[in-house]
Amino acid sequence: MRPHTILASLLIALTCSTSALAQAQDYPSRPIRWVVPFLAGTAPDNTVRIVADAMGGILKQAVIVDNKGGVAGNLGAQMVAKAPADGYTWVYSATPMAASMRMYKKPGFDAIKDFTHVGRIAVSDLTVLVHPDSGIKSIKELMERAKKDPGKLSYASGGIGSPAHMGAELMLNMAGANVLHVPYKGASESATAVIGKQVDFALAISSVAMPHITAGRLVPLAVTGPQRNARQPGTPTLAESGWPGVHITSFGGLSVPAATPAPIVKRISEALAKALAMPEVRARLEAQGGTVAPSTPEEYRDALVAEIGLTEKMMKSAKLEAQ
Repeated sequence: MRPHTILASLLIALTCSTSALAQAQDYPSRPIRWVVPFLAGTAPDNTVRIVADAMGGILKQAVIVDNKGGVAGNLGAQMVAKAPADGYTWVYSATPMAASMRMYKKPGFDAIKDFTHVGRIAVSDLTVLVHPDSGIKSIKELMERAKKDPGKLSYASGGIGSPAHMGAELMLNMAGANVLHVPYKGASESATAVIGKQVDFALAISSVAMPHITAGRLVPLAVTGPQRNARQPGTPTLAESGWPGVHITSFGGLSVPAATPAPIVKRISEALAKALAMPEVRARLEAQGGTVAPSTPEEYRDALVAEIGLTEKMMKSAKLEAQ
């Protein structure tokens, strides 16, 4: 390469670097939109609203929550993947985003290539729920009833590819039971479906299930995490209930379009870390039933990559085909 060509390349690189730094210093100069690819009132929505309020104070700009639910979170993810990479559009990324890479033949985005993953927020387990009128008191009883009447029972999940869907199919496959899957747009709707007796049982994020359990509208049979949930210590884990190979958790965090300048990503990451370190924010998040689990961008990306691999493994075990 000729000297003047090398000099020109260096000048271009220096100009781009200086421009990115200038952007980061001015960032943010206007309100930020945080897309939640699930319905309002769902666990992800509640989580984001708590964190958005705290981050808005740190960044000195409003962080506006924008619900874009549909297709297990795919519609919102598609929108943000195509948004300008300027730091003003975020997405609540979570386990369904990773699962969609295997659950759907054409999800409309690449969970790893189309995003820069800023950090994880929290982790939660799920609860297997039935209606009090069912008379069912354990997972064993539920599976026995399902096997007794093949194809007659139905269960709800928060959508195709959701942790609830994966967990239920693994459990049913291990039991040799045939049950109809009815996907809803979120955990709140799936819990409501059990309350309304539209389905026989559901797996729902524990934070969504707790108010209904406390009020006596739903009966918990088991939680899907490796340990019992501190907010419902009397509910056994699936392992304790005879399904040791099924451990399902749901996690979520913050991601931005892939080409977002590194200095801006760093600014967002620092603001997220500060927000999650606030005692009042942690208390509000954990009151919902999850566990605050901040991470570095690299750790969060690795968690999503691992979830893609886990989904593939679970699909094979449950004999599920991509949609």
